[in-house]
Amino acid sequence: MTTTTPPVAAGTQGDTPTTRASRVRKRLNSRTATLVAIVIAVVWTIPTFGLFVSSLRPENQIKTTGWWTFFRDPEFTLQNYQDVLFGQSAGSGQLANYFVNSLVITLPSVLFPLAFAAMAAYALAWINFRGRDWVYIAIFALQIVPLQMALVPLLSFFSRGVSLGGVTLMPAWNLDGAQNFAQVWFAHTCFALPFAVYLLHNFVSQLPGDLMEAARVDGATHPKIFRTIVLPLIAPALAAFGIFQFLWVWNDLLVALIFAGGSDVTAPLTVRLAELAGTRGNEWQRLTAGAFVSIVVPLIVFLSLQRYFVRGLLAGSVKG
Repeated sequence: MTTTTPPVAAGTQGDTPTTRASRVRKRLNSRTATLVAIVIAVVWTIPTFGLFVSSLRPENQIKTTGWWTFFRDPEFTLQNYQDVLFGQSAGSGQLANYFVNSLVITLPSVLFPLAFAAMAAYALAWINFRGRDWVYIAIFALQIVPLQMALVPLLSFFSRGVSLGGVTLMPAWNLDGAQNFAQVWFAHTCFALPFAVYLLHNFVSQLPGDLMEAARVDGATHPKIFRTIVLPLIAPALAAFGIFQFLWVWNDLLVALIFAGGSDVTAPLTVRLAELAGTRGNEWQRLTAGAFVSIVVPLIVFLSLQRYFVRGLLAGSVKG
């Protein structure tokens, strides 16, 4: 009695790669690729580790020796952190107040563009109206406008308002003190919206049309669909943009300095860090502790949202 072996379809035998994607995937999963990735990660982390070690060293050692000598003569102190966070002298950091200012600037500057961009992306993807494509093209084109070109018009808008033919369309804001936070929120929201709408539109437009149609058949309105269906499905994209925007605003110096000023009432951490070295640059030992204080919050945000960030980057890249 003879048996016949059924033919094996091409491209299904064993682990032999049959496509370019599978060959690339196999190479990236090799031991060599893993070793290279580990080496790159270690090299990339060394400067941050050196910054942390330097922030714990006494002033005289920071100014006379490199951070790597710490392992030969280990001596550490928390005085640098005490000076930059709670020091009362004019040359100390006093970063505790500026830390709060950075939080007050950053959180609304992330939430506002996220909310507006998510609604705009849904409208541009699933609501039919005349000129929708042209609006999307205009928003996409705004990404090429340099931020610096918008600073002077925005300053004029805040200080003079908007007038047309002698008629005041928008009065001057005339804000002072802590009210200047509103100007920074407005500026960061304007600068972030083009990219945010473009990014979120790509995700929203890829949602299954059958899902939207079924919701409409069940009587769901656009706000109901947006709140109960779209937002949960685009959470990875929202997290990905939120991380980018948080890092951008937290590390920003130019926009905050121009629209909020340099006073201790509204200035963020970046403004104070630029002043820590002193007028003659001889107090730079505090920069290590101040810099590490400034990166703690972004690290916490990134690590806590990392899984959503990776999921947002990979969404739509794998089908089936």
